Amino acid sequence: MLDGRSFVPTAGLFALIGVIFFFGCSNPPPVQMPALYNAEVVMVQEGDTLASLAAKYLSDPSKSHIIAEFNLKSSIVPGQQIIIPLIPLRRGGLKSSGYQTVPMLRYEKFSESPAGPSAVSRRAFESQMKYLQDQGYRVISIDKFMEFLDFKDQIPQKSVVISIDDGWKSFFEVAYPVLKKYGYPATLFVQPDMIGNKGALSWQQLIYMSGEGLDVQCRMRTHRDLKRLQIKNEFNRYLTELDRELLESKAAIESKLGKTCQYLAYPDGPTNSLLIAFAKKHGFRAGFRSRGSANPFFIGQYQIGRATVSGNDDLAVYQSNLTVQKAMTLE
Repeated sequence: MLDGRSFVPTAGLFALIGVIFFFGCSNPPPVQMPALYNAEVVMVQEGDTLASLAAKYLSDPSKSHIIAEFNLKSSIVPGQQIIIPLIPLRRGGLKSSGYQTVPMLRYEKFSESPAGPSAVSRRAFESQMKYLQDQGYRVISIDKFMEFLDFKDQIPQKSVVISIDDGWKSFFEVAYPVLKKYGYPATLFVQPDMIGNKGALSWQQLIYMSGEGLDVQCRMRTHRDLKRLQIKNEFNRYLTELDRELLESKAAIESKLGKTCQYLAYPDGPTNSLLIAFAKKHGFRAGFRSRGSANPFFIGQYQIGRATVSGNDDLAVYQSNLTVQKAMTLE
C-alpha cells in the first residue's frame, strides 16, 4: 500500500517477466506473443521508428519512450526483435531500486541580458533548454504530469515540467520563442490584475499564445498574501476575500481565453489547509507551490513543489533542481 493506493502486479506483468527471461537467452527464435501477455513481439521493418511503432501499437507516437525504456534502446534498426508493452508497466515510476521524481521548474521574469536574480537572461534560458535536450530530459505538460500523479500512465524516466508565474511581457519577448524552438510545452500561471499593465503581457498576447498551444492557468487575482489574516479579528472578511480572489482569477482567464482553468499557483511561500480547501471548492485539480523539490507520484496534489530558477543560478545549481530518481528505503 502506497499512500492509500494499492499496487498489485497483473498477470500480464508476470508474463512479461517470463518474456524478458526468454529474450535474455542467446539467439531466441521468432515468437508470436499471445494476446493475454499484454505485449507484442515485433520484428523491426525498414522504415520503422520508435515513434511509428508507438503510433501503431500504443496509438500515440509520443509514447515511444515506453518502447525505448523497456528494450533499453534509444534507436532501432531493421531485423531487430523488440517487445512492445501494451499497458504501462512503470506507473508511478516505481522500480525495485527506487521511485521516479519529477522536477517542476519555476520562472518569473526574463531579460535580453543578465539582470541579476530577478530575471533569467535569454542566453541562460537558451542554455538551460539546450542542456535538457542534450542530457536526454523530456519536457512534459502538466496534464501528462497529472496522469503520473494519478497513477494512470507511464512518463519518460527523465521528465521535467516547465512553469512561469505572473505574466510579464518578457516571457513573450524572450522565453516563448526559445520554448517554441525546442518544442517544449510550458504552463503560464497568470495573475489577472497585472495583465495589461506596464511591463506585463496583454490579453491579446495571451490569446495568441494560448491559441498556439501554451497552457495558461491561474494564479491569485492579486499578489497579496492570502495565507494569513490581514485584519485582526475579521475572519469572515478574510474568508470572503479568499473566496473572491480565487473565483475572480478563474473567471477572468476562462472568459478571456475560452478555456477551463484546472490548476492554481499559490502566492509565494507556504500555503495552508484553508487555501487548499477553497482551491478544491472552485474545482481546481491541483495546487502548485513556489518552492520545493522534485515530486514523486505520492505527493499531495495540492502541495506540488516547484524549484525557482534565478538569474544568478550557475549550471551546478540548475542541475541540482533536476533530480529524477530517489532510492527506495525500507524502515
